[in-house]
Amino acid sequence: MPRHEWNLGVAGYPGMWMTMMLPMMLPSLVPMVSRYRRSVPAEGLRRHGLTVLVGLGYFAIWAVLGAFVHGAESTGASLLPGAAGMVLLAAGAAQLTPWKSRQLALCRGEAEDGCHQAANAGSAFRYGLELGVRCSRACGPLMLALLASGMMEPLPMAAATLAITAERIASAPLRVARLAGAAILVTGVLTMARG
Repeated sequence: MPRHEWNLGVAGYPGMWMTMMLPMMLPSLVPMVSRYRRSVPAEGLRRHGLTVLVGLGYFAIWAVLGAFVHGAESTGASLLPGAAGMVLLAAGAAQLTPWKSRQLALCRGEAEDGCHQAANAGSAFRYGLELGVRCSRACGPLMLALLASGMMEPLPMAAATLAITAERIASAPLRVARLAGAAILVTGVLTMARG
């Protein structure tokens, strides 16, 4: 890729990535930010400002992950169908593991949440970073499947958004995770068969 085109990619990619991440990740962020907002010992505009900082910290993690994805894509690396199928199989299998269950519980705030006692800007931003790390780990297999399927393809993007949202708001999140894992495994097998 010519240097000037790569620079345009660097300028446009973060905006495209974050435009995609906002609707995908808001369902997992809203309940946690609401809990933070209710528990933080601050009032009025200060409470609003601290809540915004939590959100900024959360999305900062997703922005950093987007930079890594862009770096990988800018090298021109693309997966052959067999390799994409293997990545999908790994992502689908990860959805079925106890590790995924733990990450999902942390992201949903079902496990110990690490109380946010200090009502200052630094602690609010750090708490947002922590939430972003938790949720990026929980979303890892789904995001890996999306990247292997074609991040800008409408069907995989819609499927990943639906699965991520359902894992966060469904009353039976593990059932959703397992169903998504099974679907990813089937997609991986079909992708390998086509390769």
